[in-house]
Amino acid sequence: MNTKRYTLEPYKGMKTRYRCPCCQQRDKTFSLYIDTVTGEHLHPNVGRCNRESKCGYHYTPKQYFKDNNISFDTPQLKAYKPPPIKPLHKPVSFIPVKVFKASLKGYESNHFVKFLINLFGVEITEQLVSRYFIATSKYWQGATVFWQIDTQGKVRTGKIMLYSPNTGKRIKMPYNHISWVHSALKQPEFELKQCLFGEHLLIDKSKPVAIVESEKTAIIASVYLPQFIWVAVGSLTNLNAERCSVLKGRNVILFPDLNGFDKWSSRAKALSNLARFAVSDLLERKATDAERKQGFDLADYLINFNHKDFAIPEAKAIEPPPAVQPLLEVKPILYPEKVKSEYWDKEISELENYFAGLTLPTQPQSLNKYSKINDCKKFIESHLARVKAYNGNQNFLPYLNRLFELKTIITP
Repeated sequence: MNTKRYTLEPYKGMKTRYRCPCCQQRDKTFSLYIDTVTGEHLHPNVGRCNRESKCGYHYTPKQYFKDNNISFDTPQLKAYKPPPIKPLHKPVSFIPVKVFKASLKGYESNHFVKFLINLFGVEITEQLVSRYFIATSKYWQGATVFWQIDTQGKVRTGKIMLYSPNTGKRIKMPYNHISWVHSALKQPEFELKQCLFGEHLLIDKSKPVAIVESEKTAIIASVYLPQFIWVAVGSLTNLNAERCSVLKGRNVILFPDLNGFDKWSSRAKALSNLARFAVSDLLERKATDAERKQGFDLADYLINFNHKDFAIPEAKAIEPPPAVQPLLEVKPILYPEKVKSEYWDKEISELENYFAGLTLPTQPQSLNKYSKINDCKKFIESHLARVKAYNGNQNFLPYLNRLFELKTIITP
């Protein structure tokens, strides 16, 4: 059999590369075998995936002829169309438990942990280390591991990063210090399927979810705004259906980095079948030109404030402090759907119309002996923003009730 008649198609741009039938990568990584006489492809599944270390799929012409019981240069060769070969779906791989456990030490040399201690103190840092399983790596001196742990408690992978212990900024010189545990372990058969950073915290169903880009930002924001479950997607482009499938039916607020507002607003609409999304444009509104050039994220904004100013007793959590108020000015993502009876559209409209036609008092107002409103205008704006973003969510019903309480108090 003269199988040399068939060869892998020479590279002539991406038009000569295809989606692999095995790993199904969207990037075109698959080379097809062609008949050097006719110039035609032998079969859509006969070829080699260029992701040899991750996939390894290679279906040769010789194997194809043997599998289909046909001989070279027979009439049936050109006419025969064998059934398509099913892609080989490999099971998802996980990091060994012993590797995970071995990383949960060495914090005295962990640069990121040192930064957290300088920012929050030892007690809060210990809580953060425990909550997010912040770990240490020997890959670089002082490096941190951010483990991706799914809702089943299985470790998908870990991102290894190096930070400055003084500024908390990533070390990017002389090169960007980012790597992965599954790569460091050098396991060629490792089948990676990432999940959200902090996904293991989603077993708590009592709180809405807040999503940011970086792991560092999620950890820091969880101290300032603990009323949310903070998770991270890892990068601007990772906000997708696969990562967000675990959020089905939940209330989610997105905090994109600077210049990511439009992209995440578009993604939120596309993912509206999974969850109810709202997007904060805080950084877009507040950032200076210098901050935009630096690529500010939510953590850069928050660390300008004392986290203790955000800790309000539950009984007095009526009007947020000045540092918190801008965070509540979110832009809800609305999508066409049937209005359910448990939504508050009628009540919200009533309140908006009432307060819009009223001259608000300039003096502080007391809702009760525990709660005092210093600025009625800011109070109304922040509460309306919150009930619009979480319309119908019973966890946020107290915000609606407080607006009606204020209406009763200031009614002439």
